[in-house]
Amino acid sequence: MKYLIALLITVSIYSQQKLVYFAYIEGEIDLGLAPYITRVVNEAEENNASAIIFKINTFGGRVDAATQIKDAILSSKILTIGFINNRAISAGALIALSCNKIVMVPGSSIGAATVVDQSGEKVGEKYQSYMRSEMRSTAERNGRRTDIAEGMVDERVVIPGLTDSTHLITLTSEEAYKYKIADTLITDYKNVLAAFDLKNAEVIQVKSNWAEEVVRFLNNPIISSILIMIGFFGLMAEIKTPGWGLPGTAGLIALTLFFGSSYILQLASMLEILLFILGLILLLAEIFIIPGFGITGISGIALILVSIFLALLGSDPFLDMRSVSMAIIQISASMVAALIGIFFLAKFLPKTSAFSRLVLAETQNADKGFVSFPSDTNLIGKTGIAFTTLRPGGTALIDDKKVDVVADSEYIEKDKKIKVIRVEGIKVVVTVVKE
Repeated sequence: MKYLIALLITVSIYSQQKLVYFAYIEGEIDLGLAPYITRVVNEAEENNASAIIFKINTFGGRVDAATQIKDAILSSKILTIGFINNRAISAGALIALSCNKIVMVPGSSIGAATVVDQSGEKVGEKYQSYMRSEMRSTAERNGRRTDIAEGMVDERVVIPGLTDSTHLITLTSEEAYKYKIADTLITDYKNVLAAFDLKNAEVIQVKSNWAEEVVRFLNNPIISSILIMIGFFGLMAEIKTPGWGLPGTAGLIALTLFFGSSYILQLASMLEILLFILGLILLLAEIFIIPGFGITGISGIALILVSIFLALLGSDPFLDMRSVSMAIIQISASMVAALIGIFFLAKFLPKTSAFSRLVLAETQNADKGFVSFPSDTNLIGKTGIAFTTLRPGGTALIDDKKVDVVADSEYIEKDKKIKVIRVEGIKVVVTVVKE
């Protein structure tokens, strides 16, 4: 009986043990970080955790990424704690303000959230207004001073005793605590647990998994440009060669990786993906079904270019001509690189030893007694029907026999009446018989 009671007490204590998730928001804030934070929040809620602690140490990064992270944290139904051990600057300040509680290590800082472009220059008022509203509403949501949050974006906001109208607000840990931006000052995360009655909680440290790291890697501007280049190279190579081979497969895989990672990171929507699929269908129809290269192929390439362009622009709230120009430059550079690759491949591949082993380099002349296949000159002048569509090669039915033929023109439809006009070795050349 004693053992049973002890077991029940142990089970009861274990079942009541608090659970805390510990996540990392460090380095540059990019779109690859958002899926990781969303996963942490979802896992913590599914396992009925008591709190999530976000260790924050960042100079900032992309505002659209910070907004996604902020939304994920604000949507959490459990306690969220921002643990700033060094700094939460720019986009990092927005993320920190989204947490229910902010804890700062002495000597850390928070603020300086004005919007700048890739060169570090301050962007226009429209973008600053958006960021001010994001900071103000996020601070208001968690009961913090909205004027200080707004002053982190706009130097015109004056806080008596703290700043004048010439400087952005960046708070030290002591100042953040004094002005009630930070809830407490603590040296390490163990003291954080004690401060929020989580001292005996089980802490689960969650780091980004391999899939999130792969997506983050693929979203790197250099890697995405390489993927686009491989895609263009493969598709252009397939246009220039019959059938479908390795270049086209490699290009299709590269573009699938590009759009897949962009969709996960909310850069590409279903619209961009559908445009890409439609463009690919038109391009394949041009290669396999429709002869030559005309409006169908051009339309397919145009749709693929538009889908890639829109995916590069993404859902950035600060979309401007600079972003559009960067997307155009990235696509143009990828296309130029693909064209250069095709040029060098066509120029130098036939000269390599590996290629020479795959093709017959030595010429065999008929005047030296070599005949590849006896010419069937008896077919000249005979008529028949196109058994398959000739574009220009295909099969014709002549004297109830199937004969491999080549159209003298570029295209002859199936079941059209044809006539053999000449025979060149094994090549039987036909033309359509006009009714």
